[in-house]
Amino acid sequence: MWGQKAALAVIAVMANVTPVAAQDAAFDAYLAQVKVRAVAQGVNPATVDREFMGLTVNTRVIDLDRGQPGNPQSTSFSPFAPYRAQHVDAARIGRGRNVYQAQRSRLSSIEQQTGVPESIMVAIWGHETNYGSYTGNFDLIRSLASLAYEGRRRALFEGELIAALKMIDRGVPRSQLKGSWAGATGNPQFLPSIYLRLARDGDGDGRADIWSSQPDTLASIANYFANAGWRPGQPWGVAVSVPSTFDRSAIRNALVSPRCPRVFQRHSGWRSMAEWRALGILPQGRAFPADDVQATLMEPDGEGATAYLLTGNYRVILDYNCSNFYALSVGLLADAVEG
Repeated sequence: MWGQKAALAVIAVMANVTPVAAQDAAFDAYLAQVKVRAVAQGVNPATVDREFMGLTVNTRVIDLDRGQPGNPQSTSFSPFAPYRAQHVDAARIGRGRNVYQAQRSRLSSIEQQTGVPESIMVAIWGHETNYGSYTGNFDLIRSLASLAYEGRRRALFEGELIAALKMIDRGVPRSQLKGSWAGATGNPQFLPSIYLRLARDGDGDGRADIWSSQPDTLASIANYFANAGWRPGQPWGVAVSVPSTFDRSAIRNALVSPRCPRVFQRHSGWRSMAEWRALGILPQGRAFPADDVQATLMEPDGEGATAYLLTGNYRVILDYNCSNFYALSVGLLADAVEG
């Protein structure tokens, strides 16, 4: 009788342990495959062995990834005003102005080199991590390995995992590779592949330290924007008033963007500033840029509220984060910091 009970107890324990053990074995097998691909891309085998040793799946980041919103088919949109109040608030503007003044000479030099406005660099930093006050505490190697293993977006996350290993080979300590659950790190929240490609040394010490160096952070953000096609001398956009008699059907954009279609669905077709002026669109506060500058119209809070004419530089902000609310907030924060 005792033997039967003991056997049943062992079976019960094995039933609980086996799935975890099976997952660990599958995870280890997957990491062995990643090692082959990482070494083929130039990563030191000793680096892979050291960083993968004892690594386990982080189910928390997998749950967070699965919880991300999909692409709803609804054509309704939330108003921008509440988001703006939260992200372009007095505290963030005040801290941004302090950074702007403290780093003015450095910012001016970076703008001369890249053409990216000083205020845009500061606004990105402010929006991403509130000027470094929160940068995330997830271990990037474990997070990226877990997300890649899960498989839904394996190509993305495995590529970023290998890029993170390359960062370690370049001298970035594992302890510094902390960030968001999805692998973004440092003050500007760069993915590892972006760091390898675009991070820059802004203070001349030979390192691109986007975690603790303000000059490196700002230079790296500017380099990202310059690489994405920022056009010097053009604003990101301008707040405007739309007349009550305006015919929106005449400026509707019939094209469907292959990237972030729901974001671009809110934009009109392109017109020159001269054409918008002729249609009765009036600037609020700031003057229009040159007549030949092209822009699209967006009314984020609906008809009768403040609208925006958005230039090609607004699209560069969207390249950083493809969200209209994000891009508008960055532009408005930049204007407030500079003003």
